[in-house]
Amino acid sequence: MELFSDAIKPFLDADKPPLNVGEVMNLWFYLAATEQTMRGEEVSFNIVEDPDLKEKLKEAITDVHTPIYNDLKQFLQAEGVPLPEMSPNKPVGDFRSLPEGAKLSDQEVASLLSFNIVLGITYATRGLTEAVRPDVAALFGKFQLKKLMYALSLKELLQRKGWLKEPPAYMAKA
Repeated sequence: MELFSDAIKPFLDADKPPLNVGEVMNLWFYLAATEQTMRGEEVSFNIVEDPDLKEKLKEAITDVHTPIYNDLKQFLQAEGVPLPEMSPNKPVGDFRSLPEGAKLSDQEVASLLSFNIVLGITYATRGLTEAVRPDVAALFGKFQLKKLMYALSLKELLQRKGWLKEPPAYMAKA
């Protein structure tokens, strides 16, 4: 993170041109996707039974996605970009009594959480590489690192619980 910060810092104090349409689209999309991801995590929090997974969901909401959402919202508002319409937060409750088939299993929630983190890292990479303004690139770099650090601890949980889906070993035929 320090290396990235040091590399971009000299450019952050310069006069900033207006955001270009690509930057606005990437930022706007990332905000909307982050908000929708949080709604899914809130619903998942209500149905999972595994306490470790419940804690990882809480961490994703409070330590990863809420700060990203707030940073993006503040940045876009400061730039005068209209925000997407947001859906309301989901209430916290205990909905584990839903019948099987009407909810995701803990393993399915964990896999979806992992998949969404991978998508977030991928789209942050896109936003970073397509950004012209250094402050936009720095935002996406920050999001990428935040999600990457979370992904490492999530992967450990998936491995420990036996939920990590990994392809079979490949042996090339001679």
